[in-house]
Amino acid sequence: MADRFPTIRLAAAQATPVFLDRDATVRKACRIIEEAGDAGADVVGFPEGFLPAHPLWFHFHPATSPVAMALSKELFANAVTVPGPAVDALAAAARRADVHVVIGICEKDPGSMGTMYNSLLMLSRTGEIVGVRRKVVPTVGERIVHTGGSGDSVRVFETEFGAVSGLMCGENSNPLLTYSMQALGARVHVAAWPSFFNRSVDMWSIADIACRSIAYQNAAFVISAVSGVDDVMLERIPATAEDRTQMEDARTRGGSAIYAPGGLLLTGPAPGGDTLLVAEADLERIVPRKIVHDYAGDYNRFDIFQLVVNVSPGGPPIRMGSTGLNAIDAQRADGPVLPQLTVGAVPPLLLGSEMQAGSED
Repeated sequence: MADRFPTIRLAAAQATPVFLDRDATVRKACRIIEEAGDAGADVVGFPEGFLPAHPLWFHFHPATSPVAMALSKELFANAVTVPGPAVDALAAAARRADVHVVIGICEKDPGSMGTMYNSLLMLSRTGEIVGVRRKVVPTVGERIVHTGGSGDSVRVFETEFGAVSGLMCGENSNPLLTYSMQALGARVHVAAWPSFFNRSVDMWSIADIACRSIAYQNAAFVISAVSGVDDVMLERIPATAEDRTQMEDARTRGGSAIYAPGGLLLTGPAPGGDTLLVAEADLERIVPRKIVHDYAGDYNRFDIFQLVVNVSPGGPPIRMGSTGLNAIDAQRADGPVLPQLTVGAVPPLLLGSEMQAGSED
């Protein structure tokens, strides 16, 4: 009997967080997850930093201003630990709804008093924590409150219908990251975005170009989930009347969408306001795209091109031991051979836990 590939349902949650209120935003997210389940969705993607909010105030306020510092303190107080009570509530909702969830969170290190990551959390339809990936390079104002993820954040999430990848905002335009998602076998990609009111660029066009490019080059279905703006944000974030006008414009424009392999639009872009977009994804549509152009497979020359990715987790900020740092460095020089992820006989992506600087291999 020939292999068959299922048709699944994808959902993009265009939603506004309850600004800097973790518990209320968790409750809202749970309602959206259950709505996605009622719509028959297999995967629902949420915006970047949905829980409890994205640090958008740095577009308008200096980093050390009283307003920015006060909002940043609230962000940390309402950030999410993984695991933790907020994740437990989301996991229970995923289990009730029978849907895989990819949701943007501001994740905090439970042992710190200030370290945070811009993260995507994935929960399985059975309520298990599949994993967390942290934004590798925080963008502009995010760098003030977010630290970057390590190499172990170059990863995908496994499901019964294949791998799901997720990148945040500018990551969706990083060709090395998007290629990595393809090489790791992603069939569905979640592109998570904040509210679109950057004053210097047209984020609506950028998101559309980036998502179409991933859908085309990766031959993947793409869920593009954009955050929103509400009255509380309009009251608390702008510094000037011009800022407020910019945010009001973003409030009316929305932008979430779902794309098919090849870059064709399945649904959207949605107008402003909270909404749930749902579309069917026939995974067989990936096959003809891959037959013609499989850039992580037979439409590449791995004897010419290779991408090497250090997937080791970040080290502790301090190492304590009796051997001393010089001895530790010497041990590292004799690190392990890199494991390889291969397609056929040739690796499209080299994944290693230790990168040898200046190696001739």
